[in-house]
Amino acid sequence: GMFLSRAVTITPPPPWGTLFTMLTSANCSPTPRHTGTRGPGVGRLLSSVPVPPHLYKSFFSLFQVPGAQELVDFSPVYRCLHIYTVLGSREQFENYYRNQRRKQARLVLQPHSNMHETLEGYRRYFNQIVFVVEDHILHTTQGLVNRAYVEELWELALSKTIAALRTHSSYCTDPDLVLDLKNLIVLLADTLQGFGFPVSQLFDMMFEMREQYGEILLKKWNLAFRQVLDQDNFSPIPVATEEEYRQFTSQFPFQDPELDKLPFPKKLPFSEFVPQIYSQLKEFVYACLKYYEDLHLSSTEIDDVIRKSTNLLLTRTLSNCLQYAMKKKNVGLAELVQVIINTTQLEASCVYLEEFISNITNVPPDTANATKLYGTSTFKDARHAAEEEIYTNLNAKIDQFLQLADYDWTAAQGGGAPSDYLSDLIAFLCSTFSVFTHLPGKVAQTACMSACKHLSTSLLQLLLETDVRQVSMGALQQFNTDVKECERFARAGPVPGFQGDTLLLAFSDLRQVSLCLSLLYHSLSFLLASLLLHLSLYI
Repeated sequence: GMFLSRAVTITPPPPWGTLFTMLTSANCSPTPRHTGTRGPGVGRLLSSVPVPPHLYKSFFSLFQVPGAQELVDFSPVYRCLHIYTVLGSREQFENYYRNQRRKQARLVLQPHSNMHETLEGYRRYFNQIVFVVEDHILHTTQGLVNRAYVEELWELALSKTIAALRTHSSYCTDPDLVLDLKNLIVLLADTLQGFGFPVSQLFDMMFEMREQYGEILLKKWNLAFRQVLDQDNFSPIPVATEEEYRQFTSQFPFQDPELDKLPFPKKLPFSEFVPQIYSQLKEFVYACLKYYEDLHLSSTEIDDVIRKSTNLLLTRTLSNCLQYAMKKKNVGLAELVQVIINTTQLEASCVYLEEFISNITNVPPDTANATKLYGTSTFKDARHAAEEEIYTNLNAKIDQFLQLADYDWTAAQGGGAPSDYLSDLIAFLCSTFSVFTHLPGKVAQTACMSACKHLSTSLLQLLLETDVRQVSMGALQQFNTDVKECERFARAGPVPGFQGDTLLLAFSDLRQVSLCLSLLYHSLSFLLASLLLHLSLYI
């Protein structure tokens, strides 16, 4: 036994996966001319495992290359097994061989620290864990290894592989690399399943990876959305020719019969971020679909996860980007008005996005328990936020004009014309409300009413400030002239849709206070004059 141990050098087969590179070779063209003549393992794969159509190429690539016995020299193992068997020490060699293979397994299952950086790193790791060699030894040595041993070794390899993949894949921030890794794992799992090894845990891990893949996609599309919004000029798109018009309407489902009748050049109501955002939404759906291919999911399951992922994109990523765009310092009233118009158009396109998802998943949108898109609520929320920003910005502009107000509360006589600051303010409001013509009616009316109420309240506060200790008749006359100018603005109907003098009611409290002060001033003046007259008569 000592002689034999020294004279015969056992060269065990290389760690696990000599054949895996051949299995995944894209240069091998599929051809079914080979049958189960490459050895028991491959023969069993061909004869008993149904091959899905999308895996024909990878499986036929296996049959296009030499078998395990042609790539690996198993003769030292066979000779040693024969010699130890003749010497009656077969069990000793079996234990030796199995212990060596376990040690090799633990050694090769330790991933490199930088494995997560490239796909080649994962491929080299997988090359070491394909059990083609073990399968060949199992079927050609009659007991050197048995099924229980191989399954035990596979459980060890599987647990360590999954732990390594969980750790290293978590470092990945590139969605393309995650997608390529998924495809590599699918090929690994389907190949090993063909040799009879259980791989359900690998598919479970890929289902876990989809959450990470989804988060990476959301981060990528967050940058894409922000770039689109940053580059947008928030102005209606001018189109000079029919070709330009068709180009935009092919990117975005827009229909307006009235606009179609107008001659060129003309303007689309929305800015460029509308078709770009819609195209990005479709690209996101495609990116999601790529991950779920080959995971043996039903069309309904794929449709469900794509819709849920798209809902996250709408309610979290796109919603936050729209909020970010509206909060920027350089966004004015005109831009906010365009945001409202744009989100109205995007809300109307949600039905087409639903149809788009249904077409690529082959699941009708009215299927029972089908997940619905939250696009409508997302764009409604963004529009309401834009409306609030309009009201806030409009009031802030009014406050800026009011800071220029400089009433002389002791003036002997008031001017016959409105104050300069108020004339400028009224001109600004008229110009601003003329831009509101494309807004939904209620939004424009609410903005106008809000502005008038804020102006009325602010003027009243000017009059009632604590540092105003006395008010002359001339000052009241000037203030009353300004109130009349505000009422004239309200009567002119800066925004259509108000019934009667509804807008005029915003200045009713201001008018009452102004009249009361004027009457009080006249009454006090009359009483004072009467008192002086009586005093003079008495004296």
